[in-house]
Amino acid sequence: MSASSTITPDKLQELMKSNPDLDLIDVRTPAEFQELHVNVARNIPLDQLDPDAVVKDRNGSSEEPVYMICRSGSRGEMACQKFQKAGHSNVVNVAGGTMACEEAGLPVVRGRKVMSLERQVRIAAGSLVVIGTALGAFVHPGFLGIAAFVGAGLVFAGITDTCGMGMMLARMPWNQCSGNSSSCKVK
Repeated sequence: MSASSTITPDKLQELMKSNPDLDLIDVRTPAEFQELHVNVARNIPLDQLDPDAVVKDRNGSSEEPVYMICRSGSRGEMACQKFQKAGHSNVVNVAGGTMACEEAGLPVVRGRKVMSLERQVRIAAGSLVVIGTALGAFVHPGFLGIAAFVGAGLVFAGITDTCGMGMMLARMPWNQCSGNSSSCKVK
């Protein structure tokens, strides 16, 4: 499978000016989206992304690309690959994600501050390693398997650019929007 096309935040801003119906999908968790997102983006979390449904229910023309965005670009690239596997090649990843768009001065919507998914993964993985190591040293050496399992998971995540722990954490209640939130555009 070929790498997906990318677009810079500056080029995206030009396109947004000429096409107010630009189809920009933010694939982060609803909580991350609610904290900060490009004003024209709509939120469909990566784990809920159905390329066929998105193409069927497009904002814009079917000839125009679907643009993917996340925090820094990695999940956006995964979303593009998901579209390509489903047979939809007219998909573009925003290089550098929402962080780069904010730095480039694109119009963004700010909500309440939340902890990024990447930070949650680091905290959870580090905690499991510390707990596994302490239990292995003071209770039973078999608990060292926890630290080894987490380490192997981190190596796998680095090699494949997919993170099982991140996907699990994305589904946690604190990473979802409350039902009464009007600023969360989960679709």
